[in-house]
Amino acid sequence: MNSVSDFELNQTRRQFFGSTGIRLGGVALAMLGGERAARAEGAKPHPALAGFPHHKPTAKSVIYLHMNGGPSQIDLWDFKPKLQDHFGKELPESIRSGQRLTTMTSGQGKFPVAPSKYKFIQGGKCGTWVNSELLPHTAKIVDDIALVKTVHTNAINHDPACTFVMTGSEVPGKPSIGSWLAYGLGSECDDLPAFVVFTPRFPVGSNGQALFSRMWASGFLPTKYTGVALRGTGDPVLYLKNPDGVTGQDRRTMLDALNKLNAMGLDRLGDPETQTRVAQYEMAYRMQSSVPELTDLSKETKETLELYGPDATKPGTFANSVLLARRLVERGVRAVQILHRGWDQHGALPTQLGNQCKDTDQATAALVTDLKRRGLLNQTLVVWGGEFGRTVYSQGKLTATDYGRDHHPRNFCMWMAGGGVKGGIVHGQTDDFSYNATENPVNVNDLNATILHCLGIDHSKFTFKFQGLDQRLTGVEASKIVKALLA
Repeated sequence: MNSVSDFELNQTRRQFFGSTGIRLGGVALAMLGGERAARAEGAKPHPALAGFPHHKPTAKSVIYLHMNGGPSQIDLWDFKPKLQDHFGKELPESIRSGQRLTTMTSGQGKFPVAPSKYKFIQGGKCGTWVNSELLPHTAKIVDDIALVKTVHTNAINHDPACTFVMTGSEVPGKPSIGSWLAYGLGSECDDLPAFVVFTPRFPVGSNGQALFSRMWASGFLPTKYTGVALRGTGDPVLYLKNPDGVTGQDRRTMLDALNKLNAMGLDRLGDPETQTRVAQYEMAYRMQSSVPELTDLSKETKETLELYGPDATKPGTFANSVLLARRLVERGVRAVQILHRGWDQHGALPTQLGNQCKDTDQATAALVTDLKRRGLLNQTLVVWGGEFGRTVYSQGKLTATDYGRDHHPRNFCMWMAGGGVKGGIVHGQTDDFSYNATENPVNVNDLNATILHCLGIDHSKFTFKFQGLDQRLTGVEASKIVKALLA
C-alpha cells in the first residue's frame, strides 16, 4: 500500500482546505460525521464489494489445507508400478532435460530412480489410486475429491514457491488468497474475522520450514483483510480477556470514546488505515465472546470427536485446527487456512512422510466427511496441497527401504472437494517417472482462478489498482479456469 498516494486519493475538498488552515466545519460536525462512519462500519464488519459475487457461487467458503514443504506426489497419489523395474538405475537424461536443480542435488554424480516403497490401492467407487498405507482414511473419501496430478510452478525453493501458491506471485508483498476473498466477498459472520489462519504443531524430527506471515497477509490491500492467526497455546488470541476490574461495559465505553477520536481523524485526514483501526477494535471486542464459544468443544458429540481422532481436543494440533475450521465455516467465516509444516523430506522420507501422514490423514478425511454429513460440503470448498512435489530420483543414499527426494516443480498433486467440484475424478497425467506432465498441465494460478470461480468471482475482473497496475491474484499472464474439475 502506498500511504502517500492513498492519502491524496482519499482527500476530500473539505479535508484539503481544512488541513491548510481554512476550517469549513467545527469539531462537532467532524464528530457527527465520524460517528456515522463508525456506525456504518460497525453495522456490517465484513461487507462485500459492490457487484460481488460476479456470478452465482457454488461455494460460500474455503478451507485451504497447505502441506508446507512439498508432499511427495510419487509416494502418495501418482502411482507408478513400473518404476520397480528401474530401481537404482540412472534417471534418463531425456526425462530431466532442461530441469533446474537445487543446490542440494545439482552436485550429485548420479540420479538413481527411487520407486515408492508403499502399497497403493484403487479407492472408492471411482478407483482413484492412493497410498493405502499412509492415507488409509483419505482413501475412503476419494469419491468426493477431484485429484489434479499435473499442478506445476516455476519456483524450486520453499519461500518463493509458498509465496507463489498463496499469493499468485513469487514476489513478496502481494495479498494472500484468503485476503483477496475477504476483500471481495466479505463474510457472513459479524463476530469473527472473515479470514482465519492456523499454524498447528507438526511431528518432532520433521524438516519444518519457516512460515512467513506474508502467506496470510493482505499485501497492498487494507490491513484489515490480513488473516487472523489463532494460537494453539494459551488464549487463542492475545489479550482476549479484560484486565481485572474492567467489565465488558467498561470496555464498550472505552471503545466508543476511542472510535469518536478515530472518526475525527478519519474525517480530517481521510487515511483509510483509520477505518481499519476502527474495524479491528470492534472485531476484537466481538471476539472476546465469539472466540471462547468457538473453541469450546463441549457440545461436540463423542462420535464427532472420535471421527477427527485422539488429538481433536488438544489445542495446537492439526486435528483440533481442522475441527475448528469446520466450526468457523459453520458460523459464516469466508476463508480458513491451515498451514502444516514438515513435508520437506530430503532424507529418511519413509519415516518422516509416515509421521506427517499419521498427523494429518484421519483429520483431513474427517473434515470432508463431517462437512458432508452436516450438509456443508456442497457450500464449502476444501483444498489440499503443497508448494511443489518431489523428484523420482533419490537425494543421497538409496536403499530398498530408505531414500530422500529433492524439490520438484514440474508436476505435483493437489486435490479439491465440495463447493461445486466434481468428486471422484483425476485430472492430468504424468510420464512413467512422475517427472513431466503429459496431459492437461495446470498452473498454480489456473487452480487459483478455479477456486475464485467456485466462490462466484471472475478472476479477470477481480483487480486492485497498485503501482499503476490492475493487480490480480492470478497475475498478469493468462490463467484459465479448469472446467474439468467443476460439477
